[in-house]
Amino acid sequence: MCGLTGFWQPGGFSASDAEAMAAKMAQRIVHRGPDDSGVWVDEEAGIALAHRRLSILDLSSAGHQPMVSVSGRYVIVFNGEIYNYLELRRELDEFTLPDPFPGEGVARRWRGHSDTETLLACVEAWGVETTFKKSVGMFAIALWDRGERVLTLARDRMGEKPLYYGWQEDTFLFGSELKALKTHPAFQEEIDRDSLALMLRHNYIPAPYSIYQGIRKLPPGTYLKLQMGQKESEPVPYWLLREVAERGQAQPFIGSEMEAIMALEAYLLKSIGLQMIADVPLGAFLSGGIDSSTVVALMQAQSSRPVKTFTIGFHEKDYNEAQHANSVARHLGTEHTELYVTPDEAINVIPRLPALYDEPFSDSSQIPTFLVSQLAKQHVTVSLSGDAGDELFGGYNRYNYAMQLKRKFDWLPYPVRPFLSKILAMPPAPVWACLGRLTGVSRGAEKASRVIEILAAPDNETVYRTLVSHWKSPKNVVIGGTEPPTILTDRSAWPELAEFEQRMMYLDAMNYLPDDILVKLDRAAMSLSLETRVPFLDYRVVEFAWKLPLSMKIRDGQSKWILKQILYKYVPKETFARAKMGFGVPIDSWLRGPLKEWAETLLDESRLKREGYFNPAPIRQKWSEHVSGLRNQHYYLWDVLMFQAWLETIHYGNGNFLV
Repeated sequence: MCGLTGFWQPGGFSASDAEAMAAKMAQRIVHRGPDDSGVWVDEEAGIALAHRRLSILDLSSAGHQPMVSVSGRYVIVFNGEIYNYLELRRELDEFTLPDPFPGEGVARRWRGHSDTETLLACVEAWGVETTFKKSVGMFAIALWDRGERVLTLARDRMGEKPLYYGWQEDTFLFGSELKALKTHPAFQEEIDRDSLALMLRHNYIPAPYSIYQGIRKLPPGTYLKLQMGQKESEPVPYWLLREVAERGQAQPFIGSEMEAIMALEAYLLKSIGLQMIADVPLGAFLSGGIDSSTVVALMQAQSSRPVKTFTIGFHEKDYNEAQHANSVARHLGTEHTELYVTPDEAINVIPRLPALYDEPFSDSSQIPTFLVSQLAKQHVTVSLSGDAGDELFGGYNRYNYAMQLKRKFDWLPYPVRPFLSKILAMPPAPVWACLGRLTGVSRGAEKASRVIEILAAPDNETVYRTLVSHWKSPKNVVIGGTEPPTILTDRSAWPELAEFEQRMMYLDAMNYLPDDILVKLDRAAMSLSLETRVPFLDYRVVEFAWKLPLSMKIRDGQSKWILKQILYKYVPKETFARAKMGFGVPIDSWLRGPLKEWAETLLDESRLKREGYFNPAPIRQKWSEHVSGLRNQHYYLWDVLMFQAWLETIHYGNGNFLV
């Protein structure tokens, strides 16, 4: 796990100046790789590559980057891990390199045992696309072809590792985090108001967009090739989740349920076994939920010593799963560490968030994610995570929730629904109480208003968009901002899947997973130089999951049925007899209490007018409703507050970067 950055100025530059600038850019992401650094420059071509290394495999200098291939043709900077690198080495050892490379017919001699060296050898033998298709792992890569003068950027299939890029005037910049790109003098800090509108919709900015104009995120499962003299280039997919989903449903698993359970367990055991390979201490996050408990159970099943597991707890019972994690850890016999966090300790993380995430990001579970990473880093350098189980196996409450509401309203003709929705939208509490009894929703005005919105939706796709949206009309809030197209709005990009729940899972896996869940995990952990790995995202697990029928994922209103059957082999079923909890913190009450003054300062009406990004009226209304206790508006407010904090700390520079 590392950090990469670089730039290409086709007009050329001074080698010494370029080396100094590339080193400075890499220094901005030193937290991603504190163990080593390196710069490689081709003065004539105008290319500079820089790297920060977090040593995980092959701790020796043989893993130093930037790394030059045996033939001297390719130079690489690489962030991530290739879990099947030993298999690739065995295959390469049997492979005869064609001309013009040296060593034809001679057994390959390896300089070290790093996966970076393996990747370079694969590229020389098979080319870039075949290499990416053969690789099992997480990665972001910048590869320079000295012979063809082609720069290739690539990202892993599901988007575990980040990669930003873009032209700024006559300089092409790229890197793991925006802070590296911003260090270059060519960078233009022009905020993209359309991206800001997307941020209010999603609470994150989905790929390929970023908060800055001209800078993009490389989409998962793609690579981009840029040739000398070429300004425009589009990402090329080497793996498409849409094809995986459609093929999996067209050619489903045809065995029995027991055979499916055994097959999935075998896939997970292999994935987890590969991801347990490291030359440094390794452990796992354990929340006590189904996903992380499954990962830890299968880790312990393959380990000769107790696995190190980590949990944070909160004294507020509605946000605390530590006791459940402790029960799982005791049963499995792990070496468990838990830390109960006070509200002050959690709130103290907030000033660090703008620098952690580089661009506005407002999933409030960013706070506990950072805290559990901080705990784990005290003991290990690598931690496995249970993320992605929800998207693959139907874990989110909205999958059940949407279908339950749909069935309740199916008897109503659509033209009647918008009319009824307007009537029910009237604020008196008795109306919402009646609606709660009708729908089974009993969590007050917040949930009731969501039901009202869904009632007016003309189709399932609009229901989904409503469920995943924060601000419903961001263009009315962001001055001059219009949402650009995303997979959420481009229905032609959606796969042909029969069941609505499967379509929701697909959209979450394409959008919410890479741009929220994995971003949250990567930035929080890497800010502490902690590598995280996500076994559910081995592409073979993903492809198998899409072969399974919906009934093996969601059954009798219960999610993740097939995962639970595996887990119950290792941990008693009774341990998990509780409702699903989110990994959150009580932002709603904090905004009425210890964060009230901070929020009021950032949401001040005159300040919002002066800065000119937001229309103050809808924001001030929600703030008033929230502070008074009339409505819980913290989702909307946290979106605006995280932008405001980012604007003050990062964009205007009135605060310090993390590093």
